[in-house]
Amino acid sequence: MLESGTDSASDLAMLRTAAARTPTQPQVWRALGDRLLAAGQGDAAADAYLHHVRHSVHDPALMQAAAALAANRIPEAEARLRAQLRDAPTDVVAIRMLAELAVRVDRIEDAENLLVRCLELAPGFREARHNYAIVLHRANKPVEAIAQLATLLRDDAANPQYRNLKAAVLCRVGEYATAIDIYTNLLREHPGQVPAWLSYGHALKTEGHTERAIAAYRECIRLDPGFGEAYWSLANLKTFRFSDNEIAAMHATLADEKIGDEHRLHLDFALGKALEDRADYATSFAHYAEGNALRLKLAPYHADDTSARIARAKQLYTREFFAARAGRGSPSPEPIFIVGLPRAGSTLIEQILSSHSQVEGTMELPELTSITRTLRRASASREPGAYHDALARMDGADLRALGEEYLARSAKHRKLGRPFFIDKMPNNFAHVGLIQAMLPNAKIIDARRHPLACGWSCFRQHFARGQNFTYDLADIGRYYRDYVELMRHFDTVLPGRVHRVIYENMVTNTEQVVRALLDHCGLPFEEGCLRFFENERPVRTASSEQVRQPIYQAGVDHWQHYEPWLGPLKEALGETLTRYEPTQTRSG
Repeated sequence: MLESGTDSASDLAMLRTAAARTPTQPQVWRALGDRLLAAGQGDAAADAYLHHVRHSVHDPALMQAAAALAANRIPEAEARLRAQLRDAPTDVVAIRMLAELAVRVDRIEDAENLLVRCLELAPGFREARHNYAIVLHRANKPVEAIAQLATLLRDDAANPQYRNLKAAVLCRVGEYATAIDIYTNLLREHPGQVPAWLSYGHALKTEGHTERAIAAYRECIRLDPGFGEAYWSLANLKTFRFSDNEIAAMHATLADEKIGDEHRLHLDFALGKALEDRADYATSFAHYAEGNALRLKLAPYHADDTSARIARAKQLYTREFFAARAGRGSPSPEPIFIVGLPRAGSTLIEQILSSHSQVEGTMELPELTSITRTLRRASASREPGAYHDALARMDGADLRALGEEYLARSAKHRKLGRPFFIDKMPNNFAHVGLIQAMLPNAKIIDARRHPLACGWSCFRQHFARGQNFTYDLADIGRYYRDYVELMRHFDTVLPGRVHRVIYENMVTNTEQVVRALLDHCGLPFEEGCLRFFENERPVRTASSEQVRQPIYQAGVDHWQHYEPWLGPLKEALGETLTRYEPTQTRSG
């Protein structure tokens, strides 16, 4: 505590005088803020810290840290910032920069905590509050992010960055119509914003406004002819066909050596799709392969880690494990989890189920992944699959709380008040043990597709994030094999718990498969489930346009056009390929 009386008042007076005489010296403002804070004058301290922010460009130590951060010299930047904060723990500029560094190295929780402290000291530090809203968005806390944006927009309602972020957060929770209105107004005022046009296109696509989405993507290209992601976004509509001129433009752009890898890989994926549509399969494959190679370089994948996680899950989740926890967890029957591999028909199943009057489709919810991250932090181990150990230590009350937490976190995505909702995140197959432990009455649907059809479809799809195994054919084969192995294990220890939908069966015998699916979910048959393509709900996945059409046979064997180049996939699949039977309802 600062001493009271004359000395304290004298110190404050001296610091105020020094700040008035040398207003560009950030250290003086920070010292004044510290004194005011200790004296209980929080508002005045916050104002002093803001002056420190404004004049921080005159602090050599901060500028050196900023230069290291700008050059992505992460260890140097972190060392400089931590040294600065040891000497000046209230340096809000250094705190904000350290939060930015934490985001870059995916320490989102650290970034969140740092920005909370930053805003405690300087609530008016708008840049930090904007960073905080971004971090909350990244941390899957959209309600909290919207609250921070409301504070920012209250004082600067026209700010395009804040409005763009608000639209993105609204899309996260399914408020696409409102987000589209924001993008429409924003782009009317700032028509040259290429990333905003792209996001606008994505929102329009999700809402089913395909022609408007195409126009938005083409506007990206008009503004920036080398913007590869806009070309891929057109290709990713699946039903779109490129013109000769557009294909020539992509080739010309790829020939420019100055094009960066991000644009280049998107162009390769787009050309792969364009040439596939023209039956030039050899050249198409070459572009897909090049795009995947570039993506793998940017997002490395380690197959051994996945295999280790699968092995740990099989070791832990035994009949005895579940018998000891019977009756625990949340009793809610509301969630319907659709798991499997990407491109295996999960969006089709979701569209069918969400066409039922008692079921609401949501999106690929990140809630389960967020819970596993929390459990992982609680584990003493950092080995692959470590969160399973933390789960094993939980008692009945803990498991119930975990299930209730999942339901509470998912509630923001539910808009229709229906008794059941869908969580369609394919990779959640790895978390069946967690689902059973915390939500034993939830339904689990496994979407299964022929290994070569599924594997090839993954390889030709550029995923924005989270599917790093899809950029190499051998990695895809091994991932598929691990997935089948784990699901076979759960079929053994939890017989009948997982209902399997085989994509080929769905295509050839739709009504029978749909009736069995509804029966498993305890739902009466409704004719609307067979007319799922009339469902106008938003669809965020790569299959958004395809599930707005009736089921068609053509996609089942499409992979055969590329069979000459699928050797690495076949070899990695091994017996998983030879044992696959389209009629199977259990793992094989």
